[in-house]
Amino acid sequence: MFFRPPGEPTKFKKVIYLIAATILGLLLSFLVHAFIEINYLHWMASRDILVSLSGGCALTLWLQIILWISGAVGGFFLGRFWWRKIYIEKVWAQKGR
Repeated sequence: MFFRPPGEPTKFKKVIYLIAATILGLLLSFLVHAFIEINYLHWMASRDILVSLSGGCALTLWLQIILWISGAVGGFFLGRFWWRKIYIEKVWAQKGR
């Protein structure tokens, strides 16, 4: 039931797969952003330095943009990589590995 073959690749399935992978990349970049910001705020608090927030965030705008873009691009390329592995090369069907 859980380990059925993924079926034949279609254009619609590929688009949905890439969108889902891109959203996953964005969510992971959000977690990385939170981790960086929490550690930055702890580091600044340990040195008694006042942090100015811009838009409710301690990180600079360019760093926020870089994190979001890298998450989207990384998720897209990760989706392309796994699409090729699962649907084109069918690594899951190769026995003897």
